[in-house]
This record gives sequence, structure tokens and C-alpha cells, in this order.
Amino acid sequence: MTETWKKFEGQVVNSQFCLLQYLGSSEHSAVFLTNYGPEQQNAAIKLVQEDPANAAAQISRWELAAKLSHPNLIKLFRVGRCRLNDTGLLYVVMEYAEENLAQVLRHRPLTEREAREMLEGALDALSYLHGKGFLHAHLKPANIMGVADQLKISTDGVYQGESKGGPVISSVYDPPELATGGASPAADVWSLGATLVEALTQNLPRWKDTQSDPVLPDKVPAPLLDIVRHCLRRDPERRWAVAEIAARLRQISPAPEELRSESSPRAFAKRRYIVPAAAAGLALAAIVVGPSLVNPRQSVVRTSSISFEQPRAQERGDSTKRTGNEEQGLPNASPAVSPFRSQAEGIAPSNRPVQGEVLDRVLPDVPAKARATIQGRVRVSVRVRVDPSGNVVDANLDSAGPSTYFANLAMQAARRWKFRPTKIDGSDVLSEWILRFEFLNNSTKALAVRARS
Repeated sequence: MTETWKKFEGQVVNSQFCLLQYLGSSEHSAVFLTNYGPEQQNAAIKLVQEDPANAAAQISRWELAAKLSHPNLIKLFRVGRCRLNDTGLLYVVMEYAEENLAQVLRHRPLTEREAREMLEGALDALSYLHGKGFLHAHLKPANIMGVADQLKISTDGVYQGESKGGPVISSVYDPPELATGGASPAADVWSLGATLVEALTQNLPRWKDTQSDPVLPDKVPAPLLDIVRHCLRRDPERRWAVAEIAARLRQISPAPEELRSESSPRAFAKRRYIVPAAAAGLALAAIVVGPSLVNPRQSVVRTSSISFEQPRAQERGDSTKRTGNEEQGLPNASPAVSPFRSQAEGIAPSNRPVQGEVLDRVLPDVPAKARATIQGRVRVSVRVRVDPSGNVVDANLDSAGPSTYFANLAMQAARRWKFRPTKIDGSDVLSEWILRFEFLNNSTKALAVRARS
């Protein structure tokens, strides 16, 4: 089915949503990268083969889910029907998550601290869903995602007040009662328990026999073992509710002073960490990986014309290696990569007796598959206005280059840059900069130049 779905790349759904890049598929559905909204932000669009008997019910479920609003739930933007290559399809457009927990667990388990923080976000989302009468019913690592700095769980599969109709147990994430009846909030608790075990150990619980609670791996840390055991009771009446899990988690969570410590990960919503194997743009790894990993934001750079380079997005499983030059923001010494020089007309370091410097720069996150499509160089220039406090208050394309997709990536990154305030006669003033981004198939570079007065 992969090749069948990939043939839809480049087509446009209902004259609105271009299928920019194939991201993955199952037998009956596929997900593509698209753009949504006035700013053409990255979004994901899921296509599902239309079943005439159930299409209206599926659209209705998505429409109900789109009304949900919680910081730990993926937002659904638009739902509908379409035809591509004479194939009837349903679609849902949603927030784009660059990575999910399942991809992180291929490389390492979570630390106990990271698992607690993952659990906090998932519990908040489940509490909200259950309070609104919804069930998730698909909770597993692949459906725990990251959007920017926020943990979110998927929303396109949630449902409200209805029977699943002949459920079948397909994995250990499914609770045993699904074999004979419908789902309940207790079913989500079971799925959460199995997910927590895998997150901590990279292994799933296993059945010893069909009448007993599952056997757990030996490596589950003691503070979380009690929660896991109460989530994975075979009898749903004996499982803890979400509120009970949250109360137990508060008892074993670090003290507030520890959480405020500079060394504390606070990965979910406080800081962003990137898996070394995918340092070019994997956001969920950011959410669950600890402080030894690469942060895409670098330290203060003290010049008015600065170039930076981002390493190539490598295959998952490899490690990202940085030379001393790269950590200092200097160009890679490889002869295959030409130095990045600005050739934009009308920009140059200002001759006025003022100085500014880049405090915080953000390089665009480029998925490996998107980077592989680059032949030669893709250059984008973004003109930004910086207020007296050093924040970017306006950004416009100075030169969009040949690709709308990469132009959007550059614009999104440019808005997040931070500058030391420019001074004239001791007073902070507005300033303008040109940020020149150059995308290659093995790196991304950026050049910051003060715009000519």
C-alpha cells in the first residue's frame, strides 16, 4: 500500500491542501505533510479510504473531536471528503507532530524523570477526554506526540458514547475486556500502563496465562511500579482511575525546588531536546530526551554578521557528531560544502555607529525526507524587524526562493530569533536584519546581516 499512497504526493485535496510529502501509512489510511491557515503552517492530513456505510459516522466523530480543546491534545482543523485518482477518501487536517514516542524508544528508554513528565501530560489529556465523555481507545507510544515544546496525544481516533462494534484485541495495549465487550475509561488506563512499561524498559508486559495480571519486565523503577501494577489489573474494576494515578504520581514526583533546578529536564513544555540521530527536526524526541542531547538553540554570538550551520538529519540510530567548529557556529570544513556568503542586493552591515548581536537563533527543522529532495541549494531571505527589546515583531520574505515549503520553514524559524537590543546614543532602538537561509541536502546554514539604513 505504501507505493499506492505515495502516488498521491503533489496532488491537492479539495483545491486547498497540497499533499507535500508522504509521511506514513497503514492498510486503509495514510498521512501527508500539508500547509494550513493564513500563514501556511505545517500540518498533517490523514486520508482514509471511504467506506460508504460508515463514512458519515466517521466524519461525525472527527467533527466532535475537532471541538475539543486541551493543550495536551492534537488539534483537528478541518474534516471532509474528497476524490483522488477516482478513489473516494475521507480526510482530517490536524496539527503536525515531527516525532512520536515510538520513534524515541527505538533508541533508548526514558529516564524515570522523563517518564513521570510524559505521564503527567497523558493523564491531563485523558482526564479532560473522560470528563467530556470521550474515550481515546488507541493510546500507545506512536500516538504520544510532540508539537513544538508540548506533549500531545492523538485525537483523530477518539470517540464519544458509542460501542466500538465487535472489538478485537490486536496487541497488549488493548485491555482484555475488549474480547467480550466495549471500551471504558478503564481501557485507556490499561493502555497507559502498557505504554508506561514500554517507555521505561523498551519492553511490553507479557501474558503468563489468560486469567492472571500480566508479567512485568524487571527494569520498571520502584517509584512507578505501583502505578503500573494498578493500571494493568486484568479486572477493570480493580484498576485505578486517572485521578488516582495522578494523585499517586504527585506523591512520588520531585519537590518543586528540584523542578526549578537549572539541571532539571522539564522536557515536556519547558525545554526542547533533540535525539542526536535526528537533530535536524524531531520534536517529540525533544520532549522526552534529557539534557545531554543537542539543543538547537545556541549561545550568544557577538558579531553583526554571523553564519551558522546545522548538521544533516541522519538516519535514525546513528549518532550526530559535531566538530568544535560546528559548535562555534562556523562553517563545516568539508570541501563538499561551499562557504555561505550573502549575495542579496541592498543589504550590508550598517555604517551607523550602532551594534547589535544575535542572542538566540533558531535553524529550520528539516525532515530527512524533505532534505533528500534538495538538489544543489535552496536559498531563502527573510527580512525581520526587531523591537527595542530584541524580539522579532515582523517577518517578511525578502526572497522566497524556488520552494514554498522551504520558504515557510525559514519564516517560522526567523520569527523565533532573539537579538541584543541595538543602541543609539545609549537608547535601545528598532532595527532590521536580513536572515539568509541556505538549505543543502546535508546541512542548513543561516547568515544574519543588518539591513542597510
